[in-house]
Amino acid sequence: MAGKVTLKEIAREAGVSISTVSLVLNDRPCRVSEENRRRIKKIAREKRYVPNQIARSLQMQRSGTLGLIVPNIESRFFARLARNLEVRCRERGYALFITTSDDLAENDLALLDLLVNRGVEGVFLVMGNRCPGHDERPCRVADAPVPVVAIDRSFEGPVCDTVQFDNERGGYLATRHLLEHGHRRIACMVNAARSGTGARRLVGYRRALDEFGVAYRPDYVLDTDYYIPEAYEAAASLAGLDVTAVFASSDNIALGLLKRLYDQGKRVPRDYAVVSYDNSAADSLFEPALTAIDQDVAQLADKAIDLMLGRLAGGTGTPVECLLEPRLVERDSVAPCEAGARARSGACERA
Repeated sequence: MAGKVTLKEIAREAGVSISTVSLVLNDRPCRVSEENRRRIKKIAREKRYVPNQIARSLQMQRSGTLGLIVPNIESRFFARLARNLEVRCRERGYALFITTSDDLAENDLALLDLLVNRGVEGVFLVMGNRCPGHDERPCRVADAPVPVVAIDRSFEGPVCDTVQFDNERGGYLATRHLLEHGHRRIACMVNAARSGTGARRLVGYRRALDEFGVAYRPDYVLDTDYYIPEAYEAAASLAGLDVTAVFASSDNIALGLLKRLYDQGKRVPRDYAVVSYDNSAADSLFEPALTAIDQDVAQLADKAIDLMLGRLAGGTGTPVECLLEPRLVERDSVAPCEAGARARSGACERA
């Protein structure tokens, strides 16, 4: 394989100095004729010259790279977020390093150090939920030598810029939709104990019940992590509950629920109405298509990159918290309670 073309070779062929070649190829001002400028660039194209990005970064004192930390890249939601952010970073001249924390707070800190030591100019952080001890992340993030933008999950207090969807509003919209279809015995599958987003979605669930005069039942709340196998196990408890509908607070939870129901010979929405969250499972092989709370990932990525670029441009001041509005997307997984085979005496009566 041919060796990498150097500035020295281009300078020799063009009959100019190495510094002149460097200035021309970096589009920096220099005293050189237009003819020589065109000649230098032509030679560089013909020889397929590739700039030394490391040397350029040292010279310009910027790396042109950003970092992203996500809990689980296999998650449909986080995979879509990573893709959207990568495209937007590339469009603005940045490369994006994508790392996975396995949902652990300690890995968030290790990856933040790793990315900073690799020279990234800023870090997008989707925090892990699993934090068994004292959480050092707020202090470490606040003192980070580069800007940090928290996405989807937020710290308590003004630590860094944050963009996320209104999780309480999303939980409310999902539950209200089921209530408007006549359901009154509604289970909620949620990770509320270990997840701030889950806790806020549960608050929205309770607010909708209260608005319709339906008593909150703690036994209808099924605790589960945001993973399909865990949701599959948690859904086994539904058999002992007299419910007609389920609010599944993530698409992975919904998919675990559907698998359990199908294994038991149950069908949606014939036996249970289901509303999911994230709207990232529309292309899954499960049927019916899920009614879901949509978090517009493109909008989330746009706002995150805007916040990051604002800080990189010298923006100072109190951290910004941006709350986006979720929306309900209706599909085929909810039917009126009265139409279902599980509509037993009293199960669908209005309060």
